[in-house]
Amino acid sequence: MQKTSARLLSLLSLLQARRDWPGAVLAERLDVSARTLRRDVDRLRELGYPVRAVKGPDGGYRLDAGTRLPPLLFDDEQAVALAVALRTAAATGAGIEDGAERALATLRQVMPARLRHRIDALQVTSVARSAPRPQPQADTGVLMALSAAVQAREVLRFDHAPAHFADPAAEEVPPPRRVEPHHLVTRGERWYLVAWDLDREDWRVFRADRITPRTPTGPRFTPRDLPGGDVAAFLTGRFRGSDGSPDWPCRGTAVLHLPASAVSPHAADGTVEELGPDRCRLTTGSWSWASLAASFCLYDADIEVVGPPALEEAFAGLADRCAGAVAERPRRR
Repeated sequence: MQKTSARLLSLLSLLQARRDWPGAVLAERLDVSARTLRRDVDRLRELGYPVRAVKGPDGGYRLDAGTRLPPLLFDDEQAVALAVALRTAAATGAGIEDGAERALATLRQVMPARLRHRIDALQVTSVARSAPRPQPQADTGVLMALSAAVQAREVLRFDHAPAHFADPAAEEVPPPRRVEPHHLVTRGERWYLVAWDLDREDWRVFRADRITPRTPTGPRFTPRDLPGGDVAAFLTGRFRGSDGSPDWPCRGTAVLHLPASAVSPHAADGTVEELGPDRCRLTTGSWSWASLAASFCLYDADIEVVGPPALEEAFAGLADRCAGAVAERPRRR
């Protein structure tokens, strides 16, 4: 049987994992008797944890929200998970780096030496994706307001800044957007709001760093069904230029005169089939036929177009444009 302190930690971890626990199930998970379980619950209550007995056929326990914060206890797995989350907060794009650093320092001070040493040994450097300029960060207050509207199912009004700077003297200020917010999503160090636009009667994706919410929020609404039912697939499809499908709108196949091993590391979500030591078949996609044709040319190898016909036409157009780009230039000797 576990020592009392370790058993209390396990009991607390279980109570935090789900809302209600039947007493018999808890006792079985901890490998103790019902009498020992009742004593452990009393010990947690003495430490300040509001454990409430749940009446019913099976009986059980529930960890309620207390009026004060009791001492925090973490098992090894929770401590490591928390440290990783706080140390990588800079990569979330939510502008919470300072708060995360202070939170980690506070938690470190109250943790036992054993867990503190494990956290100190976990040194993580969060490296953002390379970009021509720093990614704008979403304001935490805006994120909280958007999340609250999503949870409450209330119509949201907000101003949405344009992608490029606009002279306010030259253009009229657009009216606020009115949407039914459905999902707050983080992707690639940016935050997005997926919502039904009431004025445009269509689904839209808004960057959170460009949103300035207006108050008060509007009436409650009944959530609509998101196309495809999966927010990750929906968002991926929108960024790829398709509607409702996570696949690229343009997909084609070509044979490259390169070994499959040389193409596979750069094929992303494409499919590479080996045809011989120096030939392979690549099937991939892009947002347009012209960009798809150009992506095959990036491999700097001879190309045999397999299809579809739209890809062949795109190659022909790309060849004409490339030839025209150098037609007027004098040749170097």
